[in-house]
Amino acid sequence: MAREREDILKDLAESVVNMNMALAVSTAHEAIESGLDAYDAITNGLVVGMNKSGVLYDEEEYFVPELLICSDALYAALEILNPHLKREEGQEKIACVIGVVEGDTHDIGKNLVKIMLDVAGFEIHDLGRNVPLADFVEKAKEVKAEIICLSTLMTTTMDGMATVIELLKEEGIRDRFKVLVGGGPISQAFADRIGADGYADNAANAVKVAQGLCARFVAAA
Repeated sequence: MAREREDILKDLAESVVNMNMALAVSTAHEAIESGLDAYDAITNGLVVGMNKSGVLYDEEEYFVPELLICSDALYAALEILNPHLKREEGQEKIACVIGVVEGDTHDIGKNLVKIMLDVAGFEIHDLGRNVPLADFVEKAKEVKAEIICLSTLMTTTMDGMATVIELLKEEGIRDRFKVLVGGGPISQAFADRIGADGYADNAANAVKVAQGLCARFVAAA
């Protein structure tokens, strides 16, 4: 007999928090076999677990090794769920450049945002982690991006986000791109201070904010 949606989502979340890759994989398969929507499984299962892991990290109950093992469980389940995501079709995609700013190699949050934006119909250009700040500007020009997403989990690299915005201003192209920032130490106040167009505190909200910043979605509202 198939289990309830809530039970499957709970196991997906707990598999990440408890660093249980076997449970993550088996529950992801169960989610697909039971007809659970893959996006639901990711946002209300895996992401919930990763957010809880992040809280444990902030509280110093988990450290970097534990967080990496949590992310391994997350990615193992994502490999199973990702092919079953229902992606937007039928219209030209909005180009989005995304990456973790120079000096930071933490990319779990960035990868979650990338997946969510991809599902929502954005054309993703992922620069990865520890990205030289000028590369964001050059890539955005190259692909004619509408939005640049900047991520960091470190207070020491936060100001790199402000530098990207300054580089856009220096080239006289600031108004061509929307800049969305996020990550552990980032806040709305910080985003306002550096002149970013938007801030998101998690992957699901990042999609809503990105859509709110882009002309196509605003026009359709």
